[in-house]
Amino acid sequence: MEKGIILSCKITGIQSYGVFVEYEDYQGLIHISEVSDRFVADINKLFNVGDFVNAKVIDFDDATKKLQLSYKQAQQVNQRVSQQVDIKIGFRSIEKKRNEWINQKKEEIK
Repeated sequence: MEKGIILSCKITGIQSYGVFVEYEDYQGLIHISEVSDRFVADINKLFNVGDFVNAKVIDFDDATKKLQLSYKQAQQVNQRVSQQVDIKIGFRSIEKKRNEWINQKKEEIK
C-alpha cells in the first residue's frame, strides 16, 4: 500500500460519521470530513452500500490492514475549471459595488 494513490473501493457500510469500504484485503474509512468541503447533512444521500467509489489513501496500516481514505481528494477537477474558479466573494466585493448601487438608486429616485 502507498499514501497518495487512488483506489476503487466497495462501500460496505454507512454511518453518520463516515463510510466504510473494502479494497482487496484492506478495510477502510472515509470520514465525513473527507467526503466534501461543504456541509454534509445526510451522508446516506450521497452513498449506497455496494457502490464503488474512488478514494485517495491518506494513511494506512499494513499490519492491521486498515486504511484512512479521502473521497474529496480523489475527485479530479479539470485544470481549466480550477483556474477559473478563483472568485473572491465577501465584504470587499460589496464594498467595491456599494457606490455604484448608491448612485443607481439616486438616479432612480430623481
